[in-house]
Amino acid sequence: MRKDKLLQGEKVFLRPLNAADQDTYYTMFFDSEVRRLTGTKQAFTYAQIEQYIANKWQESDAVLLLICLQDSEEVIGDIALQDIDTTNRNANMRIAISQAAHQGQGYGSEAMQLLLDYGFGILNLHRIELNVFAYNKQASRAYEKVGFTVEGVQREALFYNHEYHDSILMSILAHEFREKYRK
Repeated sequence: MRKDKLLQGEKVFLRPLNAADQDTYYTMFFDSEVRRLTGTKQAFTYAQIEQYIANKWQESDAVLLLICLQDSEEVIGDIALQDIDTTNRNANMRIAISQAAHQGQGYGSEAMQLLLDYGFGILNLHRIELNVFAYNKQASRAYEKVGFTVEGVQREALFYNHEYHDSILMSILAHEFREKYRK
């Protein structure tokens, strides 16, 4: 049993990314559909992933965690709070589930709830935002279910696969999260 389960839910736990995860992280996002949903264009080399992991350990304005299944400890994605602004108490969130088989199972929603609770309750953030591409309807529904509210649309902000796509800006405030998840 792992001792590095930083945040635990019923279905998933979140743990820090470490050097031993380089192989997993390198291969995690080669799925073409995952790349499309996240708008990922760049192909990363193993050396770039190694450098990315090394840099993430040094950054104080980001929290990067792996999403793992409770029952098997399998890594199924990653989630991050990034661009953490301690003066204005806000941050940006991103999440990716690495295989279609793990999407639509509630894993991402639970991971977001865990990290939102950490962001608002431990880091004392006031506002957490994210962007989702208009074609990613499943993610938009999941974000709304968790409590995010649409703030606006960045028209044709992403060029992907020969087309322009809108990016939807969503956010959740600390008091909204607490009202929804008050225990």
